[in-house]
Amino acid sequence: MSLTALQIRAFSPGATAHKRADERGLYLEIFPNGSKLWRLKYYVGGKEKRIALGAWPEVSLQAARLERDELRLRIAKGEDPALTRKKNKATAKFSAANTFESVAREYIEIKMVGEGRAEATLLKARWFLDLLKPAIGHMPISDVDPQMMLAPLKKLEARGNRETAKKCRSFASRVFRYGAATGRCTTDPTAILKGALLTPQARHYAAILEPEKLGELLRAIDAFECYPITKLALKVAPHIFVRPGEMRHGEWQEIDFDKAIWTIPAGKMKARRTHAVPLSRQVLELLTELKAITGGQGYIFPAFHTRLRPMSENTINASFRRMGYTKDEMTAHGFRSTASTMLNESGLWHPDAIERALAHGDSNAIRGTYNRGQYWDERVKMAQWWSDYLDDLRAGKAANRRASGAEPRDLW
Repeated sequence: MSLTALQIRAFSPGATAHKRADERGLYLEIFPNGSKLWRLKYYVGGKEKRIALGAWPEVSLQAARLERDELRLRIAKGEDPALTRKKNKATAKFSAANTFESVAREYIEIKMVGEGRAEATLLKARWFLDLLKPAIGHMPISDVDPQMMLAPLKKLEARGNRETAKKCRSFASRVFRYGAATGRCTTDPTAILKGALLTPQARHYAAILEPEKLGELLRAIDAFECYPITKLALKVAPHIFVRPGEMRHGEWQEIDFDKAIWTIPAGKMKARRTHAVPLSRQVLELLTELKAITGGQGYIFPAFHTRLRPMSENTINASFRRMGYTKDEMTAHGFRSTASTMLNESGLWHPDAIERALAHGDSNAIRGTYNRGQYWDERVKMAQWWSDYLDDLRAGKAANRRASGAEPRDLW
């Protein structure tokens, strides 16, 4: 006999759970705490099975019967609804554990870290993830489509960050390819978005390229009042040609004072190749002073609040701003352009030696290997000449200083 809504309301709980049948396998189970749960009994392959349909009164008698009828039709076609529900739950759980954010973090922390990527590269990857997280971070990676992917990229473009949008797309592409390789998704929705983004405008790091103005900057650094480690970083930076991130992540164990060489591991270099930096007498003196402050352990230029992290990437640029130099006049990265321009203009050094000092790669691997060896002695002389030249500019001396005993191109 089928149930009525009035009967269901009147059913009272007992000491143990008991059932009240409706019809065609549908029944109501009443629990001691007063809750009432709809269930459907059915058979698959001669085996009795049961599936919950929800609690009364949230699921009314009418709704329970409609659900029952739908399930019975599926059962008649050979489906086991309980098994289907279990698979759907497993799929949902799998998807929830494989959001774009979780796969991206795995890609960064396992693959990128495992490959020994530079810390600066890892920080940028985490930053790209933070930019994409609000739009797609919580979504199962397999559900992200090109339109969903395009939305946050266009938002970055609208703010004028074309280069960032391009790099975010590239980062996301690597994450999707990693997800596909590990079975979390099947496609890379960023692949068709290349033509949808505006071409980034060429960016040049602001740099001082006139000797007299460089001398003024060096004197401004001498007069600048700041944290001692920041002051020494500002003094060292003009001499060594390395990228700001490579300098900030330098560690004392990489410095050989006896040989006057700083050997930067491949994992910290943009080109993924070990880079040796010859150190002038002036740089060694500055590093010796710095070593007395830091203790010579860990990072050469540690953060202000902890020695466990390197100096912030904004420290040197922020110091320039406090000195009165705008972002269009000078940047930390600009010291590389300054050195490259003035060393080339001096006419004393082979262009390839300057390129090696800047850690610029050679597209010809054999030629690149040969040149790195060929130009080492010249790079050592050039490092000392450059530091002496900076001292002259700081002192306000003539800007056309020549290497001792050398005429233009004599060292080529």
